[in-house]
Amino acid sequence: MRKDRTLAWRGVLLALAVSGALAGSAEAQWLDLPVPGTPRTPDGKPNLNAPTPRTADGKPNLSGIWRADSNKYNTDLVPEGSEAPMLPWAAEVYKHRLDTFGFERPGTSCMPHGVPDAMTVYNFKIFQMPEVMVHLYEEMHKFRQIHTDGRALPVDPDPAWYGYSVGRWEGDTFVAETSGFREGTWLDNNGHPHTDALRLTERFRRINYGQMELVITVDDPKAYSRPWTSQTVKFIQQPDTELLEHLCENNRSYQTLQDVWKKK
Repeated sequence: MRKDRTLAWRGVLLALAVSGALAGSAEAQWLDLPVPGTPRTPDGKPNLNAPTPRTADGKPNLSGIWRADSNKYNTDLVPEGSEAPMLPWAAEVYKHRLDTFGFERPGTSCMPHGVPDAMTVYNFKIFQMPEVMVHLYEEMHKFRQIHTDGRALPVDPDPAWYGYSVGRWEGDTFVAETSGFREGTWLDNNGHPHTDALRLTERFRRINYGQMELVITVDDPKAYSRPWTSQTVKFIQQPDTELLEHLCENNRSYQTLQDVWKKK
């Protein structure tokens, strides 16, 4: 039940209006510093086409600051030309979110984006270590841990915005499995819903120094009739910079969104 693209993009514009009221923005990346270890072309610029860096044990190293190469992933994770197999109640929620231009999205009240949405809207930084992979999200200074020490997913974890994640390597692909989500986050900016039964499988593959791809499988039997797979999300390395401080000023941000909404 894909709504026409006009509604989707109006939702994006509304979200951008809100982000203008937030203190700090991914668009405000102004730091420019030569980070040691960055491969460079003869003229000194970062060489994004350099080979994929690897750790001492030969695994691809996903570390670095990344940004989605397009807003389309934030808008809609579903591949172009297809639809998410939503159950009737989920389809009604999704339609309502489109019809109201995402007015009730968590960010309206300064709540964070969830997974995978958080990776598609702001810069995020990956720290890859032997027993854990850490994501630092520029938005609101949030973080996520993906445990790689061999532990299993907990049977009954405390619900969390980013869930509970474990990871493993399948060749050169890093596979993260996450469950234990609390309800309330959206899978994307259009508003695909989920429940506490959500389980995500994310497959990260670093193509070269400057490019990384992610494919996500969504499995939530309370909201969807079957598991479904996202379009391929593409990320671009952000060299010679650093994450900036980002805070959400709740009252001012919410009032700005209300003012924008009244003009629609």
